[in-house]
Amino acid sequence: MTCVASKLSVLAVTLVALGGAGTAQQADWLINPSPYRADARQEGKQIVLENGLLRLRIQQQPFALVGIEQLTSGQQLLRAAAPLGEFTLNGKVVRVGGVIKQPNRAFLLHEWLEKMPADPLAIAAPAQLAMTGAISERFAWRRVRHAHAAANWPAPGKHFRWQIDAGDYEVFVNIELYDGLPLFSHWLELHNKSEQLIEVDSFTSLRLPIVEAESRVEPQRSGVHLPNLYVETDYSFHAMSGADGSSHCVRWLTDPDYGTQVNYRKETLCLLEVKPDVGPAQTVAKGQAFTTFRTFVLAPDSEDRERQSLAQRRMYRTLAPWSTENPLMMHVRSAEPDKVRAAIDQCAEVGFEMVILTFGSGFHIEDDSPENLDRWRDIAKYAHDRGIEIGGYSLLSSRRIKPDTDNCINKDSGKPGGQVFGHAPALASAWGQAYFKKLYRFYEYTKFDLLEHDGSYPGDHDAMARPPLQKGYDDSRWVQYGIITKFYRWCRGRGIYLNVPDWYFLQGSSKTGMGYRETNWSLPRAQQVIHARQNLFDGTREKNAAMGWMFVPLTQYHGGGAAATIEPLSEHIDHYRRMLTSNLGFGAQACWRGPRLYDGDATRDLLKAKVAWYKQYRAILEGDVIHSSSRRADGQGLDWVLHVSAHSDPPAMLIVYNPTASRIQQVIPLDLYYTGLIGPAVASHPDGSVFELPFDRRCRSTLAADVPPGESVYYTIR
Repeated sequence: MTCVASKLSVLAVTLVALGGAGTAQQADWLINPSPYRADARQEGKQIVLENGLLRLRIQQQPFALVGIEQLTSGQQLLRAAAPLGEFTLNGKVVRVGGVIKQPNRAFLLHEWLEKMPADPLAIAAPAQLAMTGAISERFAWRRVRHAHAAANWPAPGKHFRWQIDAGDYEVFVNIELYDGLPLFSHWLELHNKSEQLIEVDSFTSLRLPIVEAESRVEPQRSGVHLPNLYVETDYSFHAMSGADGSSHCVRWLTDPDYGTQVNYRKETLCLLEVKPDVGPAQTVAKGQAFTTFRTFVLAPDSEDRERQSLAQRRMYRTLAPWSTENPLMMHVRSAEPDKVRAAIDQCAEVGFEMVILTFGSGFHIEDDSPENLDRWRDIAKYAHDRGIEIGGYSLLSSRRIKPDTDNCINKDSGKPGGQVFGHAPALASAWGQAYFKKLYRFYEYTKFDLLEHDGSYPGDHDAMARPPLQKGYDDSRWVQYGIITKFYRWCRGRGIYLNVPDWYFLQGSSKTGMGYRETNWSLPRAQQVIHARQNLFDGTREKNAAMGWMFVPLTQYHGGGAAATIEPLSEHIDHYRRMLTSNLGFGAQACWRGPRLYDGDATRDLLKAKVAWYKQYRAILEGDVIHSSSRRADGQGLDWVLHVSAHSDPPAMLIVYNPTASRIQQVIPLDLYYTGLIGPAVASHPDGSVFELPFDRRCRSTLAADVPPGESVYYTIR
């Protein structure tokens, strides 16, 4: 094989190294975030929060947010001054800062600020910057297993806190600006100082007039183009993506006060509102405090899809570093102790790291009898003695308990049913409290390492009063979410791994589904392989590889017969190898579900070799997937994945798959910009072949791959 690459003159290569792409790379926060540190300074009446990528301007008096600047692109994102929050307290709207009478809401001139009075609904007292310091951890993370090398906790950056004394109560505005990311978070606290109860009927965390992304005169009919912000909260559920999980409280609205907008009906979507759609309806007594959820605002520096995706993945490594833990895991189909021990032995033999008692195995975590607890404590010790973690499955939602007392009640019908999954247990009910008590007890006693929590709380409302925890419909979502996230945070503090098929990452969960249709595992084996790599390519656009599980049923699952089944494993060893190479090659873990991982020397040796390869290259395989330089599988020709990580060795790896029955030689285009390499690179094949990779000015190159039928090859790039 020979390397086919763009022909560059010596002069061109020199320019790249001295002042072309290399110069841009040295300043690119996606490659080297270390220079971008959060800090604050005073400029006249404004406090300026800045990290070199994002700048927030906060006017001290009248208190208002008056600027959000994306510094890499040089764009001002805020077109009008905004309050820092809003409460409805005992039926009365109270704003946290804000000004009025801006002459034109299309843009904000700083000379206008001198003449703009405080919003009459705003708290009259001045806001005082009460604290500036390092960011504190939101909750504890006990780090007990492999994680990304740069997974720091708490997240690096600065925390700023303003205090406003309203007499009977105090409001605190919190903003965190993170190092190395155009990202800030925001939340509010209300402290009751009076003898009277304060009812927090609702709150608005943020309502930001953002520069519009498009200018349409006619009514909006299709293809809405929204401003280039990614906004998420830690009040997220019922979704396998962050944006969907927060969609009930993050929305883009029209701004009817924006009188100079181009749209004739003033229907441009340019007002970002972050507000729960119901509640929280919380009562705050004297000496108590209420804290809102946290809002995270990421401001990408361009509309390039690759950079947006990389920024989002960096955000999760920063805000939820436990999601970079990525153990190799087997789903054991039987909970019979002898079969579990046999599975533990096989995992230890081939280098797997975790055994999970899967759904349908007979494992029953709610059995709190001494016999059951002792049984699983003994098996956990057996696993730990062999260096294997162990966990189990529990279904929470989509269950009927006692319909009249323990299931969520539909507001409209007054009866159970009509929830997200049909029926759902009420977490504030007696059953719900007993259920979580059993979970706490099980993990404390047995020392299990994982919970696979299926049908996690999906945001269902419950119209029944359940004193003393829940008053009724208006507070039911807030109360139930608090119950489950308290448990997840407890798990994170104990190092318990959480497989949760919902977006609970910011509350401590470790992994969700990569994205697949379960019935596709009933398709013929050759089709399953293509689907697997399609799902991996698509899922890693918004998730780091460690954040999404895949699924490989070793025995029949949802039908399909012999054509869909890997067992007997030794008879389908080629397919087994392809599934291992597909999943591990994307840096993702599959749930290998069956009674065993191998059935003889050949399958055992295959697993040992693939696991050893994965662990050798784990750092780069769990690095970023560059989708613009990878090709989605379609079964018609080669597909490939390019991993990069500027601070690993090697900084890039290319894996090329050939799903066809013919040998294919093809030139693969490579975008190596995000490796941080600024000059010619070298690609190495496992057979010892070495290929020079000249760069063009944009750090692009090519490599001629030669892949046998049904096989894959990989190249390390340095």
